[in-house]
Amino acid sequence: MPFAQLVIGPPGSGKSTYCDGMHQFMSAIGRKCSVVNLDPANDQTSYPVALDVRDLVTIDEIMEQENLGPNGGVLYALEELEHNFEWLEEGLKTLGDDYILFDCPGQVELFTHHSSLRNIFFRLQKMGYRLVVLHLTDSFVLTRPSLYVSALLLALRSMLQMDLPSLNVLTKIDNLKNYPNLPFNLDFYTEVQSLSYLLPHLNREQTSSVPGPKPPESAQASADSEDEPPRSKFAALNEAIVELVEEYALVGFETLAVEDKNSMMVLLRAIDRASGYVFGGVEGTNDSVWQIAMREDAVTMDARDVQERWLDRREEMDEEERKAWESEAKEFAAGGQGTDSSEPTEAQKEDSDEEMGNTEEIKRLIKESGIKVVRKK
Repeated sequence: MPFAQLVIGPPGSGKSTYCDGMHQFMSAIGRKCSVVNLDPANDQTSYPVALDVRDLVTIDEIMEQENLGPNGGVLYALEELEHNFEWLEEGLKTLGDDYILFDCPGQVELFTHHSSLRNIFFRLQKMGYRLVVLHLTDSFVLTRPSLYVSALLLALRSMLQMDLPSLNVLTKIDNLKNYPNLPFNLDFYTEVQSLSYLLPHLNREQTSSVPGPKPPESAQASADSEDEPPRSKFAALNEAIVELVEEYALVGFETLAVEDKNSMMVLLRAIDRASGYVFGGVEGTNDSVWQIAMREDAVTMDARDVQERWLDRREEMDEEERKAWESEAKEFAAGGQGTDSSEPTEAQKEDSDEEMGNTEEIKRLIKESGIKVVRKK
């Protein structure tokens, strides 16, 4: 049974960048992967496209023939794909049992209330695909309470609309250092609990005459002020939205820095658990589910680790990585000039062994989960 990720999210959330990075990462760990482009407006993909919806219908043709704008054209294109699903089905059959990444359009209507994308996903499920929806959100939303609450509502609505195993991901987490300091630690935003603590900050933003994130100095000054800010006219609505999200208790976030292999590895492990990949295919036999569930040697990275790496100690850890790369480059150059190229130096042997160990560790943790899978022939 093949597996697939359905990559959705608003424009600019990093869907195509994620597909490119995950395709490279899977290739590095030995997992055969193909990318399918379902966005008729995406004509500049950075990844190798195995199947492109633009071979069936293009946004330019629809806009010209149907006199529609860009958003209406994308909706029309997805309706065309739904009505011509046989084209997609035949194309997927040529990919065999490849792990599929579906790069979806960014119009939020498609995964909040329009039915075409949802119907396509359900038909993929009937074909035997084990699906997981990956909803990407730019981590910039954390800088403003109103943006964060909007992202929570969008994630909740898409989970209810898609009705499939879902993971919400905060992308570009390595860019958070460039924004003003957050009022809470990162785990407050990823675990989505006790949202009532966010209400004063939301009220302050809505009653402020200057929209947008405040500089750290002004934010601290307003927090230390004894004068209570005026009550926002949306205060009752804010409380109702917060209660709604907490009552459903469905939304939570993973984090991702697409250029960091540890971040990619942790996210892929979470995706594998959500899709069932970690437990093998349906034809397989599995006698170690509890052993996998209780693993103690798995590499993990919770929100506190992410905050330390990309917020609290980013400069220090970046400097450590830079020095390590410079050291490796110097040793490589010295080894190439002073010794026979066919005879690696001891330092190069150690680096090679360490790099091989890292690669084998990733493969052991992700590709080989300790499960015995017997497939029918």
